[in-house]
Amino acid sequence: MKEEVTDFIQKHQLLAAGKTVLVAVSGGPDSMALLHYFKSIREQWQLRVIALSVDHQLRGIESKEDLLYVEGICNEWGIEFIGTSINVNEFKKREQLGTQVAARVLRYQFFEEQMRRLQADYLAFGHHGDDQIETMLMKFTRSGDPGSITGIPVKRAFAGGQIIRPFLCLTKQAIEDYCKRNGINPRLDPSNNSIDYTRNFFRKQIVPLLKAKNSSLHRTMQHLHESLEADKEFIQMEGEKMFQEVVHLEENPKKVMFDIDVFKSRASALQRSTFHLILNYLYGDLPKDLSYVHEDQFFSLMASQKSNTQIDFPRHLKVLKAYNKLIFYFYHEEPVLSDFHDVIPIPGEISLPNGSKLIATYIDHVPGQNENTYICLENNITLPLHIRFRREGDRMSWKGLNGSKKLKDIFMDAKIPLHERNRWPVVTDNNGEIIWLVGLKKRDSIPRQDKSLYIQLYYEKGIL
Repeated sequence: MKEEVTDFIQKHQLLAAGKTVLVAVSGGPDSMALLHYFKSIREQWQLRVIALSVDHQLRGIESKEDLLYVEGICNEWGIEFIGTSINVNEFKKREQLGTQVAARVLRYQFFEEQMRRLQADYLAFGHHGDDQIETMLMKFTRSGDPGSITGIPVKRAFAGGQIIRPFLCLTKQAIEDYCKRNGINPRLDPSNNSIDYTRNFFRKQIVPLLKAKNSSLHRTMQHLHESLEADKEFIQMEGEKMFQEVVHLEENPKKVMFDIDVFKSRASALQRSTFHLILNYLYGDLPKDLSYVHEDQFFSLMASQKSNTQIDFPRHLKVLKAYNKLIFYFYHEEPVLSDFHDVIPIPGEISLPNGSKLIATYIDHVPGQNENTYICLENNITLPLHIRFRREGDRMSWKGLNGSKKLKDIFMDAKIPLHERNRWPVVTDNNGEIIWLVGLKKRDSIPRQDKSLYIQLYYEKGIL
């Protein structure tokens, strides 16, 4: 067994000579075998080995005795020992957490403190190949996302060093046999025999059936985990490139947009990866009720033939398909804006509720103009001018149009998303006639005579 573990360490570059290794030791077979293994190689590798043990105070005197047992073995083996007791029940009530989660949070806080205090290089755990099988099977039953069906990492960064798991190449039976051969009498936690815990159910009921068909299942699962991790790392790297190239981000409030045709031109694996990067950007901390169902809805929305439709994600996130654009935005309750109405001071400026400004001035000549500028003659228009948001039934006419056209149809022709239309500025004369649908349509062409002053309206765009 020792040679197998050493080969695994070298294959994955888990250890370097002359370093400080903290070993998490509960007193059970796995951690005691791990501590013994590091005891056996510490001179050869010139390691400083320190045992860390935690009493969770969940089994009264028994859990305290586990801590004392580990301390006694460390004294016998000449290994430095650091132990602590933590009040899991008090912490879980205060933070409203489950027992297992609360215990893990406190345990890792202790480990991190010791890693930083001792400036340790490694924190070693005794997770083994059967743990890997259980973990991956549990994920198979919970998720349909390939990115989340991975197992326990062989190593990962932690508190300025690395967490390492040298025993992932071993079975539980191999570890128990190692303990017997080396005279190790570990402590046993009776809760490990209860199938009330999900992991124990898989351990007792499912894994033995599968191992009867494949005695090397732990190697198969470890290989699968490593393959999936390598694939995921590559896809994530390429997905981040796609995210940078295709996705447009906005802040305050957060919004994400992209062109559907451009998005769909990339490989489906990269589309999925980019979708999850978008969710990470928007949420930060992903909601627990977010699942592969939402991914399916997202791809169905992109394939929809409807011009304007949307779906709801957790925490008020909306995903809107507006023609060939897909827009992610958070819906927040806010005052109805369609009643906004104000008189335009000339000269002067007005701040609109959508974050934009309208600036009005007198000018004596016609400069160059664009879609955000409207110019008219003062004596050819009924003053004062007004600005408001659109209203139900609004119609507009302009030179060359036979009759008038609904603003709704103008928006549709311009492919303006539904959620932007009710906040779109409309300029009217004092008779209520629409003279400018800002940025889209103007009633009058540019005047070309000098009998009066010109009025220029300039729209400084904010967030529509």
